[in-house]
Amino acid sequence: MRKLLPLAISALIVAACTPAAPPESPPTGPAETATPAADTPETAPEEAGVRMIPISTSKGDFKVWTKQVGDNPRIKVLLLHGGPGGTYEFFKPFEDYFPEAGIEFFYYDQLDSYHSDQPNDPDLWTIEAAVSEVDQVREALGLDADNFYLYGQSWGGMLAMEYALAHQDHLKGVIISNMMASIPAYNEYSKNVLQPRMDPAVLEEILGYEAAGDFHNPRYMELLMNHYYTEHILRRPVEEWPPEVIGSFEHMNGEKYLAMQGPSEMGAGGSLVNWDRLADLHEITVPTLVTGGQEDTMDPAYMAKMADEIPNAELAICPDAGHLTQYDNPDCYFTAMIDFIESVDQGETE
Repeated sequence: MRKLLPLAISALIVAACTPAAPPESPPTGPAETATPAADTPETAPEEAGVRMIPISTSKGDFKVWTKQVGDNPRIKVLLLHGGPGGTYEFFKPFEDYFPEAGIEFFYYDQLDSYHSDQPNDPDLWTIEAAVSEVDQVREALGLDADNFYLYGQSWGGMLAMEYALAHQDHLKGVIISNMMASIPAYNEYSKNVLQPRMDPAVLEEILGYEAAGDFHNPRYMELLMNHYYTEHILRRPVEEWPPEVIGSFEHMNGEKYLAMQGPSEMGAGGSLVNWDRLADLHEITVPTLVTGGQEDTMDPAYMAKMADEIPNAELAICPDAGHLTQYDNPDCYFTAMIDFIESVDQGETE
């Protein structure tokens, strides 16, 4: 997903969510929450359902963290988080919906993310390396065309598209969430649609900080949080953001994010700036769901066009929801995904 510079936004969120306390009182709120030893990569495999999956890369062998929730031999969903460099934590709401529907799913921190190994080698920050990693995770978890549904949100949605184009013979279905098939088109949507909706004085000030390269300025973060993020990312006051969302910001890999996404939050840059796969979507023939929020940073009309390009695709755009649709309108979001998965499982989309 689209994230601010990690340390600065984390500090801003923590400040917004932490109540004031007298000097003699101990710290309260998210700021005092340190990652416990049980959550480190070295000890995480002791948790039920957790596996550290070995991954071979051009720069050596590493391990990535996965956690299984539920058990269904016919329906297994691998969740690809955003970023690049985000964490599985954004997906906590899945626990409230998928198990009840009998859907097995896997949390997964990608290489250089939170619980997984972090070589932090820029040579591995490529789409090709990410697709190879996903396929190795798939094979290790025993996922195949009889049971494998690939879900990706934001950067994860980009990765899901790339994986489907390379390896759809291994897929039973794919869910592309909160992502457009073109970074140039996304940048145009931000510039021509989302930015003009903002208060002109606020927009001018934000763009001024960006032009000066002053991305760490607290005022820049404050303006974005209160005039952009709370409108198009998670549509509630920052002090009401769930702890796992705050945690994912705190735990993200900023170096990877900046290298691939770029420093600006009003559009994407970095190594992904020219990525565009719209013309190739017709090659994805497995059942596909394209979904997102009506107030998303991603253009709902463009996501509808993506669904038109994919031969066997459905579209679900949830009202009054931003980029984190699983929080803004969970009933719409999860109903659409569960209905899609069940229809594929029952052969209704064939």
